[in-house]
Amino acid sequence: MKMIDPQELPPAQVYRYMVGAIGPRPIALVATCSADGERNLAPFSFFNVFSPNPPVVGFSPCRRGRDKTLKDTYHNLVATQECTVQVVTFDMAEQVNIASTEFDASVDEFQKSGLTPLPSDLVTPPRVQESPFQMECRLQQMIPLGDQAISGNLALCEVIRMHVDESILVDGLINPHRIDVVGRNGQNFYTRASGDAIFEVPRPAARTAVGYEHIPQALKDSQLLTAHHLTQLALFPELPSEKTVKTWKEGMRVSSPVAAEVAPVLWEELKQNKDYQKLFQLILQTDPSPLLTDELECVVQLAVDAHDIEFAWKAIACCSQT
Repeated sequence: MKMIDPQELPPAQVYRYMVGAIGPRPIALVATCSADGERNLAPFSFFNVFSPNPPVVGFSPCRRGRDKTLKDTYHNLVATQECTVQVVTFDMAEQVNIASTEFDASVDEFQKSGLTPLPSDLVTPPRVQESPFQMECRLQQMIPLGDQAISGNLALCEVIRMHVDESILVDGLINPHRIDVVGRNGQNFYTRASGDAIFEVPRPAARTAVGYEHIPQALKDSQLLTAHHLTQLALFPELPSEKTVKTWKEGMRVSSPVAAEVAPVLWEELKQNKDYQKLFQLILQTDPSPLLTDELECVVQLAVDAHDIEFAWKAIACCSQT
């Protein structure tokens, strides 16, 4: 791998490496008002939630790269202690991009971008109508992270009111396909966080897990099983006991063995139907050896894909016994 020492590179190059690798990053669309009441609207992709109790979000209005000066959002937030923070969706991304322009402080980005201001309930800065999730916030801390070009300033803001478009809710929770947010990558790249880009990784159901160390090396080296399959095995709460496996194995045996010449044809048929239980019964009939086989890898793959992790572990234990 290429070794990079940030101290030996220009800050702009360090920035490009970091934003290119750390992403997609959520985008905060922040509305503020100056002490004189002038509106400002600007997006920030150094943004996230940091606490649910109290609810706190954070974003970083970095210094300008050309002259180290502080941005209007920083000045307004420090002066008034108030802002609204909106998430950015696919439909509004182009307009938000307009708001990122370095306009003069007197310019109203709402007018330039065509985004619609809505009155807030508890703070002076307006909300943005086009965003389906809006937060009214008060500044909790402004933490300077440096005083050089593109140095960050971490604005930690307590959320004092949220506004949620009911159309993005499913069973009372925000659905990622409906909210359709976008994230920022490096250069001019963005990521749309919906559709095929969304996948689920269920949290561990138990407080213990088998772990990778108990997965036989032959399965770790498999060309068929992916990291997903191995991880699902590793997350299983506990290994089946030897007694459980022995009893289960006897129950899996069939009384009428399949003829050797029929077994390959039957195997392909069962594999096509993803019938991993009967496939394993066929393994017990035709391959009584304790060695891990390619056939077992197939059974484990199908069982894990069917979320039957217990079956997969019992099958592994059967074939691992000496």
